[in-house]
Amino acid sequence: MPVPTPHIAAKLGDFANTVLMPGDPLRSKFIAENFLTDAVLVNNVRGVQGYTGLYNGKRVSVMASGMGIPSIGIYSYELYNFYNVQNIIRIGSAGAMQPDIKLRSLVFAQGACTNSNYAHQFEMPGTIAPIASFDLLRSAVDTAEKLRYDYKVGNVLSSDTFYDDGKGSAVWKKMGVLAVEMESAALYLNAARAGKKALCICTISDNLLTGEELSADDRQNSFREMMRLALEIAPA
Repeated sequence: MPVPTPHIAAKLGDFANTVLMPGDPLRSKFIAENFLTDAVLVNNVRGVQGYTGLYNGKRVSVMASGMGIPSIGIYSYELYNFYNVQNIIRIGSAGAMQPDIKLRSLVFAQGACTNSNYAHQFEMPGTIAPIASFDLLRSAVDTAEKLRYDYKVGNVLSSDTFYDDGKGSAVWKKMGVLAVEMESAALYLNAARAGKKALCICTISDNLLTGEELSADDRQNSFREMMRLALEIAPA
């Protein structure tokens, strides 16, 4: 498919090798304005803002993914396959499914369980496990240790449903799943199919067991540790 695509108005070369993908377009704008220098808006189709700029002299891009597996499935596919992006680091919010995970803690998704049928398109003769790229994961852990950030590594659940009766959450919790979000499985599958790299870093915005939660403004603007860590580990 030639570029621009139906969903991205950028030209070839407008994106850096690494793209950070928050779900919220306003969070993309926040990162560009607060962390990048010489940031240029390269996409605004449907209000999905994408920027490319410099972080400590390193060229990096940030573009929103929207909410859910279908949305990130489209954007990550086009970035990997049409814009030659090599690495995508999802930076988003997640709901804790374990009682000892605190608000604002970081979760690195080593694997992404899912209740989605997204993998069906690949016609696998069995069940594929969507996993992170190890070098990005290792870099995230090393950097979190260096910066003394509170983090956990393990499975997340990429769910197609935001509202449910809670019964499913209890089952995933028993299997040790750390948190629930809505995008990572599709990102990891697209990366695997394209031969590219991906990692999901989430900040805990609420806890499904305790009922604690951050406000909408906090979700949009206060996840600075996650943003900084992703920028630090972004390959040039």
